[in-house]
Amino acid sequence: MEIAPLLNIVRGVTAIIGSGGKTTLLYTLAEELKEKGSVIICTSTHIRIPERYNTVTGGTAELEEALNENKVVCAGTPVENGKLTAAGISFEELENIADYVLVEADGSKGLPLKAHADHEPVIPDNTENTILVIGADGIGRRVSDVCHRPEIWKSITGNDLNDAVTPEDIAKVITTEDLGDIVLINKAESDADRELAGKLAEKLNRPVIIGSLQRKEYIKWQ
Repeated sequence: MEIAPLLNIVRGVTAIIGSGGKTTLLYTLAEELKEKGSVIICTSTHIRIPERYNTVTGGTAELEEALNENKVVCAGTPVENGKLTAAGISFEELENIADYVLVEADGSKGLPLKAHADHEPVIPDNTENTILVIGADGIGRRVSDVCHRPEIWKSITGNDLNDAVTPEDIAKVITTEDLGDIVLINKAESDADRELAGKLAEKLNRPVIIGSLQRKEYIKWQ
């Protein structure tokens, strides 16, 4: 099953924020969308240099040439630790170069859940759609173990850092921060995971997709 139609991905810039599978979603969408047009993957913060795609660190001419040879290209500026930051080309110009521009616009230290600092996420002004990703595998585990920026999480939910995260806690964070046009609850691998994800989805005031990027199985929550 393809997830791009469920997430209402359109031509232009899509921002991916949150935690629990942003990079996996980035690559999944790139593979699906390359059948419809050219795709640039990039970041407004930091991402690891992808192994599977050609990475362009130069200007517009180099990027256009790479897209003539490959349906998917990564654009960015190298920084330390094998990572990339934003390309030296504006997001408006990237949108003119490729049919789809997929931007990882948030960081989460690889954790399934996060609360956002004031400077996060970094969403380009010309973004058409923002996808908020969360990991269902964070439910039931301690805040300190699964939440990026746990002190901010605590300030929103009132949780102790040793408390187990509930669907109600996650819903409160999402509702309070009011980020994302649509929510993807990823890593819902079992019936129990999907049941907990459903309890969360019931409390949200925006479209929700529940599923597993690993298995390519998704449910659109009604």
